[in-house]
Amino acid sequence: MKNRLLYVFLICICFACNEEKTKAPTPPNVLFLFADDQTYHSIRALGNEEIYTPNLDRLSRMGTTFTHAFNMGGWHGAICVASRSMIISGQSIWDARSIESQWAAGEQTAIQQTWGPLMTAAGYRTYMSGKWHIAAPVDAVFEHTGVVQKGGMPPDAWTTMTSADRQRMRQRLADGENFNDVVPNGYARPLDENDTRWTPTDTAMGGFWTGGQHWSEVLRNDAIDFLNRAAQTEDPFFMYLAFNAPHDSRQSPSEYLEKYPVENINLPPSWLPEYPYKDQIGNERTLRDEALAPYPRTAYAIRKHRQEYYAIISHLDTQIGIILDKLEEKGLMDNTYIFFTADHGLSVGHHGLLGKQSLFDHSIRVPLLVAGKDIPKNQRLNTPVYLQDIMATSLDLAGVEKPAYVDFNSLLPLTSGAQKESNYPAIYGAYMDLQRMVRKDDYKLILFPEVPKVLLFNLKEDPHEMNNLAENPDQSERVSELYSALLKLQTQMGDTLNLNRFYNF
Repeated sequence: MKNRLLYVFLICICFACNEEKTKAPTPPNVLFLFADDQTYHSIRALGNEEIYTPNLDRLSRMGTTFTHAFNMGGWHGAICVASRSMIISGQSIWDARSIESQWAAGEQTAIQQTWGPLMTAAGYRTYMSGKWHIAAPVDAVFEHTGVVQKGGMPPDAWTTMTSADRQRMRQRLADGENFNDVVPNGYARPLDENDTRWTPTDTAMGGFWTGGQHWSEVLRNDAIDFLNRAAQTEDPFFMYLAFNAPHDSRQSPSEYLEKYPVENINLPPSWLPEYPYKDQIGNERTLRDEALAPYPRTAYAIRKHRQEYYAIISHLDTQIGIILDKLEEKGLMDNTYIFFTADHGLSVGHHGLLGKQSLFDHSIRVPLLVAGKDIPKNQRLNTPVYLQDIMATSLDLAGVEKPAYVDFNSLLPLTSGAQKESNYPAIYGAYMDLQRMVRKDDYKLILFPEVPKVLLFNLKEDPHEMNNLAENPDQSERVSELYSALLKLQTQMGDTLNLNRFYNF
C-alpha cells in the first residue's frame, strides 16, 4: 500500500513538473511615465549638476538612457497634441495630424489601431491616468482610467479668459500699451525682485493646486491604487501615467523651491533678452508660452523661471520615487519594463524663448530612460531615436507584431547591442509652416521660411546652437546636402510645405 501511494505521489509530481515546464512565461508589465515640457538636460545623472532628481537618477542607473531622443515638432502651438497623437497612433507627424479628425468623429477602425487596444488584444489590462489632450476618446483607448485631465494644462488666468477678454488684450496691445501691463496675473513676471503678484507655492493661485492637492500627487495616488490592484492578479498591465508637470504654471511646495536659491541659478549660455525672429517663427509675444516672462527678458526673470522649473521637476521626481517603491513592495519590479520620457522639451530662457515651439534641441530633445530585466544597466546610448519609439518597443515586449501603419521602431535591438545603427539616418523636425529642420551626424540645418533664414550648427562643437555656420562659404556644400536630405524627408513624411518657394540652394 505504501509503495502504491509513493508511486501515485511521484506521478503527481511528474505531471506538475511537466505542467510547469509547458506553462507560458508571464508577459512583462509595461509602465510608461510621461512628463510634460521636460527638456533633455534636466536630470542630474545626465550632467545637470544644478538640479536634484534622485529617483530619475536611480531609474537611469537601473537601465539604458537614450541621450538623443527627439520629438518631430507640432502643427500648432500646443506641441503636446502632436507628440501625444504620434505616440498613441504610432504614426509620424503629418499622418498623426490627418487621423485626428477620424478620432474626433469616433471612427472605430482608427481608434482600435491605437496603442491601448493593441495591448488589450495581447492580453494586457490597460490603464491611463493624467493628461490626455488627444482627440481620440480616452475611454475607448484604455480599459481603465483614473483622474483624466483632458485640457492642455492646469487652469489659470490665461486659459480661463473669455474670447472678449482676449480681444480686449489684443486691442490694448495694438493701441501701444506696454505688454507687461496688459497680460493677466501670472504672466510677464517677475518684473523685478519685489514682484510678488504671483508665487508658485500659493495654493490660492489655482493651477496645479486646483482641487486641493497638487496634480502630480493626485496622479501618484492613482498609480499606487492601480498597482495595489494589479498585484492581486496575474494579468500583465500596461499603465500610461501622464504627468502635467513640469508644464507651467510651475508650482510646487515651498520645500522644493527652497532647494534652488535664485542667485545660484545659471543663465543658459544662449540666453538673449529677445529672439530676433520670434514673430516670423510663430513665437510672438501673445503665444501663451512666450507671455510668461516680461519683455525684454531680464536675467532675474529667467533665473526665477528656471528656479520654478527645477523645483517642480524635483517634486515630480519624488512622486516617481514613490511609484518605483510601490513596484518593489508589491513584487512587480522584476517583471515590469519602465519607460520615462516627456512629450517635448522646453526653452526656459534659451535663445530668448520660454516655450517649446522651436526646433532647437532644448525644445525637441527629451530624456528617454528604459529599465527592465533584460535592459543593460547604467548604459548611455547616443543613437538618434524618436520618443515615440516607446510605443513600438512596448509592442515588441508584448509579443505583438508591429502593424504596417506604425512608423516608429522598437528600441530593444539597440539596448541589447544587436543593432548598432539608428533606424533614422536623419532626424526630421517641423513647426507649422514656419520652421523646418534636419539633423544628421553632427550637424543640424534649421530653416525659417518666412524670414527667410538658414541656420547651420555643428552640434559637436556648438551644442547650444549659438554659432550659425550657414553663411560660411566653406559650408555651402553641407547646407545643400542637408537641404536635399530635408526635401527627401518631407516626401517620406507627407510634408506639403514647398521650401523651394523660399530657398534656392
